Amino acid sequence: MKIIKLGNIKIGGNAPFVFIAGPCVIEDEKTTFAIVARLKAIAAKLKIPLIFKASYDKANRTSLKSYRGPGLEKGLAILAEVKKKFNLPVLTDVHCKEDVKEAARVADIIQIPAFLCRQTDLILEVAKTGKIVNIKKGQFLAPWDVRQIIDKAVSTGNKNIIITERGASFGYNNLVVDFRSIPIMRQMDCPVIFDATHSVQIPGGLGAASGGQRDMVEYLARAAVAVGVDGIFMEVHPDPKYALCDGPNSLSLNNLTGLLKQLKEIDGVVKKNQNKKWR
Repeated sequence: MKIIKLGNIKIGGNAPFVFIAGPCVIEDEKTTFAIVARLKAIAAKLKIPLIFKASYDKANRTSLKSYRGPGLEKGLAILAEVKKKFNLPVLTDVHCKEDVKEAARVADIIQIPAFLCRQTDLILEVAKTGKIVNIKKGQFLAPWDVRQIIDKAVSTGNKNIIITERGASFGYNNLVVDFRSIPIMRQMDCPVIFDATHSVQIPGGLGAASGGQRDMVEYLARAAVAVGVDGIFMEVHPDPKYALCDGPNSLSLNNLTGLLKQLKEIDGVVKKNQNKKWR
């Protein structure tokens, strides 16, 4: 299993799970900094490696009227301040080739959204930056189909590729997670992250917006860590019911510490025994 290094953070192999967390979208500078400060304090106390994530533009919102974010220039400026002020690596997603060059000036990890995971030109453009690339596995893909996506990215010479599981479409307005996908995709020599909050999303469940089952996040997160995932991805917010994007599936920061303690304990047991052969 390949280990990807980001400063002092190791992702993959037998390293402890990395925590990728933040709001779905940047709402404003004040809210963003407040979230980062709390996340950093929690992660530092528990000694869990943290990467901050947030989008400057969510181009795939359900409704035309939905809040998309502050935009490329202002959003990247806020993320740059997060790096400078809090000394944390940042992840953000891109939805078009034209944004890639500017995003690469700030982001430590560039993410390709699930709906765009088969867009060859976008994958190649992002991979060519040399940055770590996190590709969300599309809701419409089987885990073994991810091999073709990885091949596209590594064809550029960039081998720092991460895959994120976020559930699979199950009928209309529903997602399910097949946890077999995690070991299957880890065999492709790329670290695998589990998105515990998008996996409980109910796409289009509110008509003009997606719904979610926030109360299921803890169960799926614990299951993913027990399977041996390399990282957990979560959308968090001080008060999810007022979040401007993905509130129904976001976890409250007030509920985060207890869950992370559990995940760290499970991860320690799993990683300690990961290379043992059971008979």
